[in-house]
Amino acid sequence: MVDSATQPTQPPPASVTERPQATKPAGERQLVVFKLGDEEFGVDIMQVREIIRKTEITRVPRAPDFVRGVINLRGQITTIINLRKKLGLPNKEGGDEHQERIIVVEMDGNVVGMEVDAVSEVIRLPESDIEGVPPMMKNVRTQYLKGIGKLPERLLILIDLKKVLNEDERSQLA
Repeated sequence: MVDSATQPTQPPPASVTERPQATKPAGERQLVVFKLGDEEFGVDIMQVREIIRKTEITRVPRAPDFVRGVINLRGQITTIINLRKKLGLPNKEGGDEHQERIIVVEMDGNVVGMEVDAVSEVIRLPESDIEGVPPMMKNVRTQYLKGIGKLPERLLILIDLKKVLNEDERSQLA
């Protein structure tokens, strides 16, 4: 009987340990897809704490114009952001209010809700189908843009919800 513990081990063939980078499967992102008007946006699912139905929002006097108000989220007062206004999109005209949702995220230790027209799906998008932000769109006011996702029949604007508010705006919510 041969004891394998005393036998010298042979290194595996080079073809097993040295794989070329090209053979690695491409990464992918899991995204929550939501709508504001006719536009579709995607946000990394890891940024989303939860998605809730729109509820009664209490307005706060003298709040910044992008703040819709506050809600009571299971005993925690949560600020609700009008994402449409924050992104510079036109006001909503009509639409199905039953589809409206609040995407809840955590920013600098504060829980914040982002009001959207609808959350349509959760998708997996390969990194190879994500383009960077076009140079013409890069400026200080669009630091929240992460790229453009290419889907078979449409494009998806990828955003970082944690960068929608700048540092001064986040401090106003604290």
